[in-house]
Amino acid sequence: MAAPRFCPSCGGSDLGRRQPPGDTHERLMCGGCGYIHYINPKIIAGCIIEQDGKYLLCQRAIPPRPGTWTLPAGFMEANETTEQAALREVWEESGVRAEIHSPYSIFSVPAISEVYIIYRATALEVTGNFGPETLAYQFFAPEDIPWDTIYYPAIRQILERYIEERQAGVYGIYIGSDDTGKIHFIR
Repeated sequence: MAAPRFCPSCGGSDLGRRQPPGDTHERLMCGGCGYIHYINPKIIAGCIIEQDGKYLLCQRAIPPRPGTWTLPAGFMEANETTEQAALREVWEESGVRAEIHSPYSIFSVPAISEVYIIYRATALEVTGNFGPETLAYQFFAPEDIPWDTIYYPAIRQILERYIEERQAGVYGIYIGSDDTGKIHFIR
């Protein structure tokens, strides 16, 4: 995300990295009016959707890497909860209405300031309609998942772990980052 060149508050051009009084980090701050521009991580929310022992994947129609597969997920919008964002993204990308059962994974990617929150869910309604960000969607049996064409490594790790736990009948909450690897807690 590119930082603004002019102050969003006063329009001045004296934006620079400064540490505001009482803060612990340097921020983009206006020397004219004192406005502080916070650059916070983006939240991506989505679901692992199960139906009859199969898992929903969407084939990407948009960059990056169109044609690859991923879980239905996307950026959270203002004024919605992470659960609402996850269900909206599932609907927009697959035309599936779902019900969330529990959180499953929180995965941080600090290098690009993103946090992924993935929920366990089941399909309530499959409409057959999907949005423009999706080339196709499909429920895959574990042995039929196109593992080599899953775009995001974190999504592959999360899905692999989930399938192992589903088969064992025990679910945990999976947390980690691309810096430190994965940590897994069993409930």
